[in-house]
Amino acid sequence: MKRRKLGAEGPEVSAQGLGCMGMSAFYGNGDDAESIAVMHRALELGVNFFDTADMYGPHTNEKLVGRAIADRRDQVFLATKFGIVFDPERPRERSIDGSPAYLRNACDASLQRLGVDHIDLYYQHRVDANVPIEETVGAMAELVKAGKVRYLGLSEAGPKTLRRACEVHPITALQTEYSLWSRDPEDEILATCRELGVGFVAYSPLGRGFLTGQITSPSDLAEDDWRRHSPRFQGENFAKNLAMVSKIQEIAAEKGCTAAQLALAWVMAQGDDIVPIPGTKRKHYLEDNAGACELALSDEDKARIEAVAPPGAAAGTRYPEALMKGVST
Repeated sequence: MKRRKLGAEGPEVSAQGLGCMGMSAFYGNGDDAESIAVMHRALELGVNFFDTADMYGPHTNEKLVGRAIADRRDQVFLATKFGIVFDPERPRERSIDGSPAYLRNACDASLQRLGVDHIDLYYQHRVDANVPIEETVGAMAELVKAGKVRYLGLSEAGPKTLRRACEVHPITALQTEYSLWSRDPEDEILATCRELGVGFVAYSPLGRGFLTGQITSPSDLAEDDWRRHSPRFQGENFAKNLAMVSKIQEIAAEKGCTAAQLALAWVMAQGDDIVPIPGTKRKHYLEDNAGACELALSDEDKARIEAVAPPGAAAGTRYPEALMKGVST
């Protein structure tokens, strides 16, 4: 597995990471034993950049990752996140907390669940509009000084917020959704990251699985799968997006690769400073995704892909309206 550097001064990680969220949350039931086997196989393939968060489960995903890496911690570059808070009495509601007191407690809890003495990359999961980013990042920097965290990151932060954060402490990575059907980062955030020397981690690089071509009907999703509530997976939007994916599949077939590999290769071709973290809970999808790292796209390939999936091509917003308020802030 090739390596890429996270930011101008950051560490080297596998050119493709592994998103672990779906093993425990949002995408239907998972099998812990199979998920652990996937993580172990990822390490065999050279994928060492694992991504989790305290809100996945909530909490159960960190515990699962901790079990998987217990006897191979030194092989893993481990990222987790804090800041999205669920109320046990109102499971469908959530809030954002970026206060110093909260994040200090959240970090200690994550360390315990993961069974580790430090977190390699610690993200603020969403920006708290009620707490100045300088205050949040300042408290995160204290975790670095204490040896609990090595590098700091933000998720779904806008350009202005990122600039302010970098004035307090170096930000190693910004994690934001980026794929053939979510190209908003191209407007400003990618350029800002490059100017500031911040690495870019692309989550949902396969459009929450849609760009793989494996989802052909909403009925393919489990009843408790969160994607059933996503605008892009509903009604006319689903049909329009499926037509786009069909064209991507045609190009992939001509290239002798899968649609997933083509979509991932496209993301990686947008810059050596971009690290996608596709998620899966199946070994064969993991292996397929990893194959994208060896797929070279010509200028002609990229032009054809751009023609069928230009910016704004996806029908529907990437989150329901209420959740869209918390992104790119």
